Amino acid sequence: MAGGDATVTAADIARMAGVGRAAVSNWRRRHEDFPRPVGGTATSPAFSLSAVESWLLAQGKVRELPLRERVWQQIRTAADDLRLGEVVAEATELLRGAGEPRTVPASAWKLVREYAGEQGAAEVTRFLLDRYADVHSRRLSATSPEVAGFMVRLAGPGIRSVLDPACGLGVLLAAAAGLPGVERVRGQEVEDALARLAQSRLALIPVDSTVEAGDSLRRDAWPDVAVDAVVCHPPFNERNWGYDELTGDLRWEYGLPPKTESELAWVQHALAHLSPGGVAVLLMPVITAARRSGRRIRSNLLRRGALQAVIGLPPGMASGTALPAHLWVLRKPAGGGRTPSRVLMAEAGPASFGAVAERWHAFQADPEADLDRPGESRTVPIIELIDEDVDVTPSRHLGTDGHTSADLYLSLRESLAAQLGRLPDLVPSAVPGPGREPPTVTLQELERTGALTVLSAGRFDIDGTGDLVLTDHHVFHGGPVETRTSPEGRIRVEPGDVVVTTRGSALATVVAEEPGLLLGPRLTLLRPEPGRLDPFFLAGFVRALALAPATGAPPGATRLDSRRAQVPRMPLREQERYGAVFRKIFTFEAGMRELTASVDRATAALARGLARGTLVPPPPDA
Repeated sequence: MAGGDATVTAADIARMAGVGRAAVSNWRRRHEDFPRPVGGTATSPAFSLSAVESWLLAQGKVRELPLRERVWQQIRTAADDLRLGEVVAEATELLRGAGEPRTVPASAWKLVREYAGEQGAAEVTRFLLDRYADVHSRRLSATSPEVAGFMVRLAGPGIRSVLDPACGLGVLLAAAAGLPGVERVRGQEVEDALARLAQSRLALIPVDSTVEAGDSLRRDAWPDVAVDAVVCHPPFNERNWGYDELTGDLRWEYGLPPKTESELAWVQHALAHLSPGGVAVLLMPVITAARRSGRRIRSNLLRRGALQAVIGLPPGMASGTALPAHLWVLRKPAGGGRTPSRVLMAEAGPASFGAVAERWHAFQADPEADLDRPGESRTVPIIELIDEDVDVTPSRHLGTDGHTSADLYLSLRESLAAQLGRLPDLVPSAVPGPGREPPTVTLQELERTGALTVLSAGRFDIDGTGDLVLTDHHVFHGGPVETRTSPEGRIRVEPGDVVVTTRGSALATVVAEEPGLLLGPRLTLLRPEPGRLDPFFLAGFVRALALAPATGAPPGATRLDSRRAQVPRMPLREQERYGAVFRKIFTFEAGMRELTASVDRATAALARGLARGTLVPPPPDA
């Protein structure tokens, strides 16, 4: 049992009981004996861990408090949020056999060792790193697994050494360390605790790794190190990056970065650490591509062949901002070779990361080749970019060629018309019913009777190599599965499995129809027993009934706990009738997503063509 002074939040209680936040809110409203807050704020109250544990056990909400939750609560209460990183870092170091407990309380270390005895030190380290990232998700600029995998794919293949000079929790370095052939990774992070946590993450991978603490721009820990690749998600919009102290620094080979352009300092820092011919991939805010104060440096980067690709990402792909972001791909001039005359411009999302990476590698092999894909990528002559603005925003340069714009729209219009023609066949049909809701059974009960198996992947890193992994993005938005990660210790999805995920107040389900996929982070898998549960019936009703407001819930509230969700109790043959309709609903939704994307592409191409004169309105009598 945890100590009496340990406290937990509503989110912690939800994890302890394996339910959603809404369930905890309902317990607080419905049960007068639910423990009262002992601290925190009105919007984020804190509760006594021992009181909560006793209540959950007495109410039968849990048989026993999960060991990992007791571990985390002991760790979390050992320090305030500002010093929590030090405690977590020490715990992960102790798991590697380094040092003696100083900030980790003896009671917490005892539980950590017990947990490690059950699951292994590596799994406990991953758990502590992931839970710390959860707690500080708003403060940390963590690179999403999808973007990290894409970045290291752009940096490789064939690289042996990698540096990240602003490595945070080491997500990018861990992804790079998983590339075939990588032998050495180096990192630096300004916060000592984060540097130690990054080192613990890398210690899980069999590669030579070292992370140092310190400010990379002011006090470079690797001044004489040259690597094959740099991957970096630098801090955005920093004003105090060292402008006054570093005015004469030798790294500013392409120009002194303006005080308001810290990102251009990071770009040149990355280039300074590359071996000739090495590649750097940096996640950048969109404003860096067009801000007037940086146009001279952008011009120099282009003229000398250092900036070789700019790839636009959708909104929300960079943590800390809902705005779109760019990936800048740079190459250290090797000397003696021909300076490229073109730059690759592209737009990419998770569904097209693989295709755009292939386009980049083809561009590396032959920068003069015709690699244009209307609306997705284009090789732009550098001479077109060296103007008053030196704007390298990809969207401004895709589909601007007159012939391409006209042909693109006509092709998209034909495809769109064909999709619209197929639309009536996709609309599901149903007939009026009696209006009585059938009796239901919870997923928990189905699991208890053996009709269903419930598995959860929790949180983990995606390293960009290995087997295809199903992610929450795919469950919500569809499209091809292209993200990859190591299969070791992962759950394998089987055809007929139902995968569930939540995002805010939204819930999505998908029925797996292809074998071999891995269950991605934050996903729940429902595996129905053949002959007892129809998968499409299960997927449809889990989503439909989980999104219905729970009795007594405030307006707009949703019930998102998939394990406690309900489905109607009915014979298999009746399930299959409902399942056939839900299957058509899912097909209809997928078709509408494709149609919406086609409409967006067609209208954008039409507007560009009309604006540039490559398309004109039809004659009045047409």
